[in-house]
Amino acid sequence: MDTEEKPLALRGKLITGEKKTGRAGTRARGLRLDTIRRPGQPPICSPSGDREDESTSYLLEVQEALKKALAPIFPERGGRCCPSCILNIFSEFSPSSQSSPPLSKARDWSMKWNSNCCISSDTILREEEKFLPIDITSVTKNKDLYEESSQSERGKSRMTQRNNEREPSLYTKPMEMNTKKGTTGQPIRLLSNYFKLPTVTNWCLYQYRIDFEPEEDRNAVKSQMLREHKDKLVGGYIFDGTVLFTPYIYEKEKLEFFSKRRSDDALVRITIRRVGMLRAGDYHYVHFFNLLMRRCLQNLNLQLVGRHYFDPHARQRIDPYRLELWPGFITSIRQHEQELLLCTEITHKVMRQETVLDLLEDCVKESPTDYKNLFRKTILGAIVLTDYNNRTYRVDDIDFNSTPASKFDRNGKSTSYVEYYREKYEIKIRNENQPMLITKPKQRMRMQGQDKNTFLVPELCRMTGLSDKMRTNFELMRKLADSTRFNPSQRMERLQSFNRKLHTNAQIQEELKSWQMCLSQNLVSIPSRILPREKIILRSDNYPITCDPGIKSDWTSELKSKPMLSSLPIDSWAVISPSSLKYEVRQFVSQLRKSAAQMEWRLSEPSYRELEDDRTQSYIEALTFATGNWNPRFILVILATNRLDRYSAVKRKCCVEYAVPTQVILRKNITSKNVASIASKVAIQLNCKTGGAPWTVEIPMKGLMVVGFDVYHDSLQRNLSIGALVASLDKPMSRYFSAVSYHKTGEELSNELSANICKALHKYRQYNNQLPQRIVIYRDGVGEGQLQYVYRHEVTFLKETLKKVYGDNPVKMAFIVVTKRINTRLFCDGRNPPPGTVVDDVITLPERYDFFLVSQSVRQGTVSPTSYNVIFDELGLDPDKLQRLTYKLTHLYFNWSGTVRVPAPVQYAHKLAFLVGQALHKIPSDGMEEVLYFL
Repeated sequence: MDTEEKPLALRGKLITGEKKTGRAGTRARGLRLDTIRRPGQPPICSPSGDREDESTSYLLEVQEALKKALAPIFPERGGRCCPSCILNIFSEFSPSSQSSPPLSKARDWSMKWNSNCCISSDTILREEEKFLPIDITSVTKNKDLYEESSQSERGKSRMTQRNNEREPSLYTKPMEMNTKKGTTGQPIRLLSNYFKLPTVTNWCLYQYRIDFEPEEDRNAVKSQMLREHKDKLVGGYIFDGTVLFTPYIYEKEKLEFFSKRRSDDALVRITIRRVGMLRAGDYHYVHFFNLLMRRCLQNLNLQLVGRHYFDPHARQRIDPYRLELWPGFITSIRQHEQELLLCTEITHKVMRQETVLDLLEDCVKESPTDYKNLFRKTILGAIVLTDYNNRTYRVDDIDFNSTPASKFDRNGKSTSYVEYYREKYEIKIRNENQPMLITKPKQRMRMQGQDKNTFLVPELCRMTGLSDKMRTNFELMRKLADSTRFNPSQRMERLQSFNRKLHTNAQIQEELKSWQMCLSQNLVSIPSRILPREKIILRSDNYPITCDPGIKSDWTSELKSKPMLSSLPIDSWAVISPSSLKYEVRQFVSQLRKSAAQMEWRLSEPSYRELEDDRTQSYIEALTFATGNWNPRFILVILATNRLDRYSAVKRKCCVEYAVPTQVILRKNITSKNVASIASKVAIQLNCKTGGAPWTVEIPMKGLMVVGFDVYHDSLQRNLSIGALVASLDKPMSRYFSAVSYHKTGEELSNELSANICKALHKYRQYNNQLPQRIVIYRDGVGEGQLQYVYRHEVTFLKETLKKVYGDNPVKMAFIVVTKRINTRLFCDGRNPPPGTVVDDVITLPERYDFFLVSQSVRQGTVSPTSYNVIFDELGLDPDKLQRLTYKLTHLYFNWSGTVRVPAPVQYAHKLAFLVGQALHKIPSDGMEEVLYFL
């Protein structure tokens, strides 16, 4: 009986004589991981049909020994060890070398392999057979998984990228933690945009690497050519463009087929090599489920654009802006606390009808003599879509010396871009005089030796997203918001409609059934809690004044007529404005002083400097005069129009050179009907910029410093990033220290973060005569793939720095990654959950110490929770207290009299990084580091 025809229970048999290279370069001596049978499974047969032989019995004995030796670790991680590391341990055992007992040998080899398998290299085996807490764990990929060389450099790049995307997760849940669930608050049941997968396949999957020669980039074409040989590939398979997954073992290790490519009639050689194996429970096994789900989406006649699927048949035209809005879905299958869940989120893609060539022609019409600079300013950094291969690219440069008629080397042959697109994609380029766009490889690709630029034809590149001009168009933005913003009940209905389409599509159901999978028809129900409302403290002296934020967490009305927490009288300040707005400015200043007086903040009469014109140079000269003659505590600047260059000039002059806080206001705001409300908010901002604070909440913890950190890319210096840090200096969280640093690499960021933390500690000691006892760092701007790096570099370097500062009295620290852009949505009886809703079960991840928090009140659309991942914690606080502290901090962003999505220090850090990256482009003056000048 051929292997392909055997039942699943007999596949993955013991194949004697098969050569398998292990991680250490030794032979596996014919022993395969899948010879280990599970409890209740029938004995696995050898090729001759015999029962388990001596080798198999010995393997089972070794497996039991390994279970005992590794028991302290793997129960905390779901009771599994990755097959890669077990296979390598097994490769050192054989029936002929049983001189040492299996248990002792298992211990020895578990230590030998702990740096290569799913056990962290910093794990130490104690004599009493207990392990220290493991910081980084999960399944690692087999080093021999993709050792077969690719036939093209681009193929190597794709495989390397695929491996990078499958890096192990960071295991952040402490081993000694019994539960990460809190208890405080009112229990409540919510629904979320997840669907259960009640039954999933648990087959052993084999991975086959597929190469095409000559090279082919289009996945659709590769899939079509592979389907021509489906009768030669036994059983079903899933193909993602590079790797094929199947539960069947093909007869040969290497297969070769030939197909004719329809676009150019070229004969393409298809090479199939077996490169690896996955079992149910492996970390990478979930990738297979996501591939299967993407195939189901294809059966719904959805179109792949970038990374997600959209429905072109349901597109909505937005006239007269030459835009189309395509609805789509984001899907992701992942192992959550108890089971696999499918997360489904509704998304939209703005498809612009104009090409980059259209944009170039508009620039030529607008500025015939300087169109090149205008075009560069408009297109650099933009993301474009190429329809011929359905990919998106970032435009990094423009080559005006190259055109589509220019030639390049293609497999040793000189070919023009015109010929290339005609032969490969059957596309005729009409304009052969247009310049070429350049996309540079990312840093990761450059490190792998892929340093060649990609050249794109503007005529074939479609613009994506919204331009700055479109974003300022109120009517357009309103139309987009009306079409994309769904309230919770509407979003739930669309999710259920998507689920019904999956269940009523015969092809999809047949596909899922063939893989023994099914999908629940109901949204996941999750337990959650509503944390108690916080009291807002407006004054904390002998006559404390507090207010209740209410169910919507908004205390704006209470604030307007009550004193602020702290404020300093202002005896000198200046106003700079165009002379044409003299009357309007005086009226606004009068209202501003009145609003400040209602909040018991004394503002004197300002000094006025009126301008005859609104040129940028006139504002600079007025700022120089005001700072040199009046020594103002702050300067109020009135602008007639919203121009970034003028705003940047004002901020750069005052924040970098003079260290004087400024408040910039547009003419339309001082003449608004809501001028009283605007004046109150401006008064609060100015109080904060001069060292005051409007309110606080009760923070019971003493000796606490909270740090917010965010990263932003400089809009002019694209190779530089800005790291902004904001740290609290007092118990009420009313005074803050801020620091900014530029960096090019992650190593520089780690160094600057630690250096700025030390500056904050020095400033904290000046305020409190002692160093903080506890430090909580909220880190924003971290992607899923950066968690490992942040832990290994930023956290490790920071711990070493703090050890030098504190010496023998170590500080207690927690490092929490804050993520706002997530696909999780929560529903409470068809409405948004109230502020203070926390979720720490079901949809959280088992390897993380994480929770979701809804802290803000949303009046339109569906609320998006914020994810908090505690990757390091030595505070000694239980999860309940950490969740409550996080919620308290969302009340302390002084630019909004309500709760915000993230803790206030994080929002302050974002505001600071944005100001530097968009307007200043320089490090602010040290004289501003103790005030919130960036509000």
